[in-house]
Amino acid sequence: MKLFDWLSFGRVSEISPEALNEQLESVQVVDVRTLVEFQQSHIQGAINLPITQFSKKAISELSLDQSIPVVTICLSAHRSIPATRRLKQLGYDVKQLQGGMKAWWNRRFPVVSGK
Repeated sequence: MKLFDWLSFGRVSEISPEALNEQLESVQVVDVRTLVEFQQSHIQGAINLPITQFSKKAISELSLDQSIPVVTICLSAHRSIPATRRLKQLGYDVKQLQGGMKAWWNRRFPVVSGK
């Protein structure tokens, strides 16, 4: 990846919390927050891969299905920007959650705690 790809600013495709809540059964959710953040509260079915570990090898170990859209998530839609760029480079149909988990929580959409 190029340096620009790792910058947590710029534009990437996004999905609103409302749209994600409606489409949750038909997307793969990759949460790029730390393990501690993920365990405190995450979206049901999300897979955790912290952005600090976002290598091509680690992504391949997630066994994501390239035929199913991916949504990346972080706390406030900054750390998920480089993850979205990387997955797009690898051929995934990917968007980030607009506003991150803060937006999800503000709408009181369901979350789970623990692993």
